[in-house]
Amino acid sequence: MEKLFIKVCGLRLEQDVDTAIEAGADAVGFVFAESPRRVDAAAAAKLARRVPEHVLTVGVFRDQTAAEVRRLADLAGVRGIQLHGGEGPDHYATLRREGLTLIRGTAYRDPAPRCGELGEDLLLLDAPVPGSGTTWDWTVKGFAGPGDRWLLAGGLTPQNVREAVRSALPWGVDVSSGVESSRGVKSPALITSFVEAARSAR
Repeated sequence: MEKLFIKVCGLRLEQDVDTAIEAGADAVGFVFAESPRRVDAAAAAKLARRVPEHVLTVGVFRDQTAAEVRRLADLAGVRGIQLHGGEGPDHYATLRREGLTLIRGTAYRDPAPRCGELGEDLLLLDAPVPGSGTTWDWTVKGFAGPGDRWLLAGGLTPQNVREAVRSALPWGVDVSSGVESSRGVKSPALITSFVEAARSAR
């Protein structure tokens, strides 16, 4: 069985980046949209330089122009871009380039959106209010995932991620608020516990 892909998002401190990498995360995310987890490009670049090549660095954006996304992503040196707003296919086409992973973040709805339909490489299926830490019912009867390469997000914690993975069968998972000791403040212990619990689901 393919290894579960694990992304830890909303990182702002060196110790949190280091903890996520040491725990075995496959991707780390830096938020450039309005959020208590927001970082500027200079801070993100400093954090990204700590990340080894085998771990994907992702900049998270929401309803920002393609030019602004490209500018900040270049300054930060991230190798992935996550669009988490109402961006259309033109945004993905403009940002598409070799070596860059494009991720579409969207709220769950029935039927589920399909991975790749806007030109993204990965699809992140989130709660109705992204970043709120609320869950959606991934156990809903007849739930069909968005395709082969999709990440489950929304209210995941070290306590529920194992059940969530076994119920929804995602390609990967994404966590942010579920590993925080207070809003916007990551807990290294919770990051480690989350990655361990997610890995044990398979």
